[in-house]
Amino acid sequence: MKNKFLALGLGGTIFATLCCFTPLLPIVLPALGLTGLLGVLYNDAVLLPILAGFLILTGYALWRQKQQK
Repeated sequence: MKNKFLALGLGGTIFATLCCFTPLLPIVLPALGLTGLLGVLYNDAVLLPILAGFLILTGYALWRQKQQK
């Protein structure tokens, strides 16, 4: 279970960071036909809390891994 939390946390952190700091969403969403979501998702008020949540999940997974050793 701990490895799943760590994998989800790291994967989500990397994805959210790419979406925050690079123009990944404006390229991917129109390619998928989801241009209408671009105004909602490509917003710092949405992406930064998602990034913070994944960072907290990663920290929790690392803390749990350290506690079990």
